[in-house]
Amino acid sequence: MNDDNNVEIEREESVKAGKWLKFRFWLKRFFTNPANIILVVFFVFLAFFIFYPLITLVYDTFAVSSVTETRYGVKMGELTGLWWYRMIASEYNTMYFWKPLGNSMLMSFLASIIAILYGGIVAFFITRTNMKGKSIISMIFVFPYIMPSWTLATFWKNFWQNPDIGSGTGGMVYNLTGLKVPEGMVYGLVPCAIVLGLHYAPFAYILIGGILRNMDANLEEAATILHASRFKIVRRITLPIVLPALMSTFLLVFSSSMSAYAVPQYLGSGRFYVLTTYMKSFLNQGYYGQGYIMGLVMILFGVAILVANQYVTGKRKSFTTVSGKSGQVSYINLGKAKWVVSVILIVLSIFFAVMPLITFALESCCVVAGDYSTLTLQYWISKTPTDAQNGLVGLFFEKQVWRAFGNSLLLSFLCAIIAGSSGVLIGYAVSRRRGTKLAKGVDSLAFLPYLLPSMALGGAFLTMTTIFGIGKSFFILVLVGAIKYLPMASRSGINAMLQLSGEIEEAAVIVGVPWWKRMVRIIFPIQKSTFISGYLLPFTSCMRELSLFVLLVAPSTTLMATLLDEWMLWWPQSANALNLLIIVTVLVINFAVNKLTGASIDKGVGG
Repeated sequence: MNDDNNVEIEREESVKAGKWLKFRFWLKRFFTNPANIILVVFFVFLAFFIFYPLITLVYDTFAVSSVTETRYGVKMGELTGLWWYRMIASEYNTMYFWKPLGNSMLMSFLASIIAILYGGIVAFFITRTNMKGKSIISMIFVFPYIMPSWTLATFWKNFWQNPDIGSGTGGMVYNLTGLKVPEGMVYGLVPCAIVLGLHYAPFAYILIGGILRNMDANLEEAATILHASRFKIVRRITLPIVLPALMSTFLLVFSSSMSAYAVPQYLGSGRFYVLTTYMKSFLNQGYYGQGYIMGLVMILFGVAILVANQYVTGKRKSFTTVSGKSGQVSYINLGKAKWVVSVILIVLSIFFAVMPLITFALESCCVVAGDYSTLTLQYWISKTPTDAQNGLVGLFFEKQVWRAFGNSLLLSFLCAIIAGSSGVLIGYAVSRRRGTKLAKGVDSLAFLPYLLPSMALGGAFLTMTTIFGIGKSFFILVLVGAIKYLPMASRSGINAMLQLSGEIEEAAVIVGVPWWKRMVRIIFPIQKSTFISGYLLPFTSCMRELSLFVLLVAPSTTLMATLLDEWMLWWPQSANALNLLIIVTVLVINFAVNKLTGASIDKGVGG
């Protein structure tokens, strides 16, 4: 009997040893593949640095984190539901929560409609008609998206304001024509929605235009043979095909507008408040719990939008727009109207791309805002304070400007290197292990930060800084910037790798080329322009970002965007000069990279 037991025990031990050996063999083989190593590393890294700040954010909506909050009869460090009660159910909830929430939703909805209408119409005319000047419009139209969102906000105010509203000075229209527009056209909901819609219109143009350009021409040709009218073809064929792109554009623009801070801050004029402006106000005053609740609400909206987007695109299992039957696009013949349409679109594109630069240049030289008879270069080149109040010298000699300029360049460069390189690695790993659960998980985690509102994500990392005791450091700015802009780089990397046949790398593996050399000598050079776009987009976004960093910047670490936010209210001439410097820097870098490498954010549409 004992012998039988011993045999059974030995058999069990042998089975266990065999399983352990199989597991070790599988583990060794799994981690021999560079793609698997990359996926595991990024899964752990992203899971921690995305979910841990969110968990701490939720916790801090119940915590008493400042001396200011103890005035309500709670003790420092204890947990309470008081902040939720004050925001949701108290007598203050309408003013401090529900009204800003309603303003945010309405502003985002209107901005999404404007972006789709303007960007979609331009994309349609460029891709589906015989209008002239397509390449010029395509190049200029994306400028408002490259430039900071506050650019158009400041331009709008400089262009329309008059002595009866705002600061009491006249804008360009008033000084040239004497026309006074209503206050609602300069400050409040309408201008905020219009400016955000114009800012995100190039985003809609790129997404919708890509679908329209690749649409199978046979669909429209068949309808034409059946004598369908052009209007009916557009309504029954073209619109249903681009519907998924329209819905995705609407949801993504809505999410981005919900997190907008600079535009409602500049055009709210102290009377139009949204969640982001109230969130910053609460946090600055030390009411952390109530501020974090607003951040959490914005994050929940982002998650809801992700679910809605997945539902919209997933409900329709197939909407094939590209086939191998016909590559010839059937352009709509506009006749003589092609010149009229071209002129209108060129004028609009130049107006919103070039006029801001002109107004900033003029306003930065006006001693009296809007009065072009008082032009001077003192706000640019003066070595002595331009007036007794601000103590600032000319922009070219102002030390804090160049300190902020250096900080912004360094921050943008580091974020671009980290996000861009991570995007290349994630693109490689996800494409090589496509279809596996691990690849899908990393792909989803890499895209998730895009849907988290910038200020809410900044607030989440702010809670993490207090836990680890690292404060508002430059390291945190780099970390949150790299994570926020990773989705742009990862999308670029995945798209580039999916276009690249695996046979190219397999040939190098056969002759014993190491993985790092395959990446540097083979894969990267082939898809150079697409990969570099993954570096360019984070760099451009970081140079013009305000919402993400405004809560995390220490007083000792000034950035161009935060410096502009500080100057805008008190020193308009210097602020306009600084604004122009930021825009020119971003445009010059984009232009230089485009000419040297071919990388461009409007590469997907063209003209």
